Amino acid sequence: MSSLRVVILAFDGVEALDFAGPFEVFTTASRVSQRMSSGTAAHFEVTSVALGQPVQARAGLRLLASHALADSPPADVLIVPGGVVDAPMASPDTLRWIAQTAAGAQVVASVCTGAFLLAASGVLTDQAVTTHWEDIADLRAQFPALDVREDVRWVDTGRIVSSAGISAGIDMSLHLVERLAGRELAERTARQMDYAWTRNPGSSSPSA
Repeated sequence: MSSLRVVILAFDGVEALDFAGPFEVFTTASRVSQRMSSGTAAHFEVTSVALGQPVQARAGLRLLASHALADSPPADVLIVPGGVVDAPMASPDTLRWIAQTAAGAQVVASVCTGAFLLAASGVLTDQAVTTHWEDIADLRAQFPALDVREDVRWVDTGRIVSSAGISAGIDMSLHLVERLAGRELAERTARQMDYAWTRNPGSSSPSA
């Protein structure tokens, strides 16, 4: 089985855990998968992309992404985190990159207010979606064609998956590991992370 490339966007104002949570899940899943099947390729290859360097996260943490937008590799799985999204929402280059990268991806996922970026870039149009509880009303107001869901950890419509706020991005990422590489790997990844995985029984999700 060949590796799936997971590309995570970083931007000024990104919520640190929105970015780092999925990063930790997919990199941990890769380590665990190699322990489970010695000698095989890791299930996921994880990298990060940003418009400028360094990125300053919402609380001041500085991040160095692996790639600039201009030289980013294609994504099998694109993760768009949230946070304070004013800068990327005002950046035509960032929105264009999201749209172009999403077009070639097998799965596109947002964490928290990353849903606003998917909608602004045209990736989300009228699908079911969720975001942080505090931003539900704003998402409905700015993008009234969307079917915005409340009180769920994530919403999986098939190719596009969105999660609620911050820690829900970890739950969603484990769900994606389950979808793409099996329940055993997802459960072992959560165990390795010492994380109590919420499986979100209220959401609608396609089978793996």
